[in-house]
Amino acid sequence: MKRKIYKRIIFDEIKKYLFIDDIIVLHGARQVGKTCILYQIEQYLKEKNKSTYYIDLEDSRFVKILDSGVEEFINHLQEQGFAFNDKIKSFKKKIFVFIDEIQYLNNPSMFLKLIADHHKNIKLIISGSSSFEIKNKFKDSLVGRTVNFEILNLSFEEFLTFKNYYFEKNKIFTEKKVNELKNLFKKYVLYGGYPKIVLTPQKELKEKYLQQIIDTYIRKDIRDLAEIKDIDKFNKLLETLACQSGNLLDITELSNICNIAKQTIEKYLFILENTYIIKLIRPYNKNIRSELFKTPKIFFYDSGLMQVLWLKGLQKEIIGNVFETAIFAELVKKYKKDGIFYWRTKDKKEIDFILKNKNKILPIEVKLNFEQFNLKNIIFFNEKYKINNYYLISLNGARKNKFYIYPWMI
Repeated sequence: MKRKIYKRIIFDEIKKYLFIDDIIVLHGARQVGKTCILYQIEQYLKEKNKSTYYIDLEDSRFVKILDSGVEEFINHLQEQGFAFNDKIKSFKKKIFVFIDEIQYLNNPSMFLKLIADHHKNIKLIISGSSSFEIKNKFKDSLVGRTVNFEILNLSFEEFLTFKNYYFEKNKIFTEKKVNELKNLFKKYVLYGGYPKIVLTPQKELKEKYLQQIIDTYIRKDIRDLAEIKDIDKFNKLLETLACQSGNLLDITELSNICNIAKQTIEKYLFILENTYIIKLIRPYNKNIRSELFKTPKIFFYDSGLMQVLWLKGLQKEIIGNVFETAIFAELVKKYKKDGIFYWRTKDKKEIDFILKNKNKILPIEVKLNFEQFNLKNIIFFNEKYKINNYYLISLNGARKNKFYIYPWMI
């Protein structure tokens, strides 16, 4: 039975690099759909009559072959029926080789460099589950040879695709359509954007699968990466961080709650960021020096995962900081993580997000209901930075003007 492959938005960007020499690297958390994107690329290439070969390094037999060196790998491809010209030491036809979970190799950098430099008829498209592990194993020798793509869980637009719901942005929708989208976005917030969770209809199974992601991938992977000895304390930290998503990060408070040294907490936070579980966003300030030394806010990338960690289960109604976490995740997918900030003054005037896109800035407030919004902080910020634009993102209540938007209008 043929596997159904749902198109991810990033595929159109990846396509641009398929027929040039760069090694394509996909990295992101486990279970966000990297393998499915590799299948999608492979299917696309097969439809163009290109030669492809897929390697999953969770199969230790392949790890052994690739760790044995390039010559052993070339021999393996020949054994799979790919024609090789001994005279010019090259395959007669270009092969697109997919390598899933590249971090399992002992020395992926040397392997990839030798293929890229000496076997131009092999185009490599690879994936890895941790930017932390990939950065540790990828050396400077690969500079200029790779193009990298961060794969996150589903955006709301992709969520709708997975639900087979037709949606075309920037259309003026009827009240019926708006209500349908509201209900769908509510499910997106409550259950999150992991592809398997989205495709699973039963709430009980969604909870079970999210708990498996936590137990099998987050706790195990990060435990191994960080060489964590006291698992209970680390689990307590994860749960505490989940309840604080959308809040200012207080390392001293975390240290006291979890009984973990500050230096150790900083190490864990670094690894959690680089395994795509959390993101720390900095305050917006034109003075970069002052920006770097102010308290960050913490956000989880997935609102479903956050709730299972925090509340031990998926909820029936949306909580404020869960909604804000989901909006953060949407902003990241559309505008990239390094362009998102928050704003807060010493007298506690605050704006949820400041979006910096090229040379433009946009203040964004997030409320569950449009009626909860007070314009005064936006007015203060806009006067200070001489702009006249903002977004208020909400799911409930009445839109008053063009600045009031629903989440799918981001």
